[in-house]
Amino acid sequence: MLLSSFLAALLAGQALPEIVEAPVLDRMVERGEILSAGDFTTEPLSPPQARGAMTPDAVSGMEAARRLRAGAIVRANDVIAPRLVRRGEPVTINIRSGGLTITTAGRALADGAMGDLVRVVASSTNRTLDAEVEASGSVRVTAL
Repeated sequence: MLLSSFLAALLAGQALPEIVEAPVLDRMVERGEILSAGDFTTEPLSPPQARGAMTPDAVSGMEAARRLRAGAIVRANDVIAPRLVRRGEPVTINIRSGGLTITTAGRALADGAMGDLVRVVASSTNRTLDAEVEASGSVRVTAL
């Protein structure tokens, strides 16, 4: 595709389009995988093709929001903050009031990243609670 734009510009007597080195994925990345800087390589692309490309350092530690093919540019809407809690999976519910902490088992009703509010069901009471994601598989409810 890039070669055809070069040939078209040459045949039309126009100046060659500018080329930039852009970061692209060097492997297929499945939805939900965590990206690292090592997943990228650079390729020469035209500026319109490279527009919106995120740097490998900016993407490192983020989760793929969808399946990304090898050779694809990663843009902001292709990644999300890593989900620490996933819908339907068990969670530890920490209920805090002052210096007292009560811990119980539960199940997440939604996905959530660090600091997100998610609904959870306490296994012992079947009560639905709103909780803040505080770690992988762990949520916090602040009692009044």
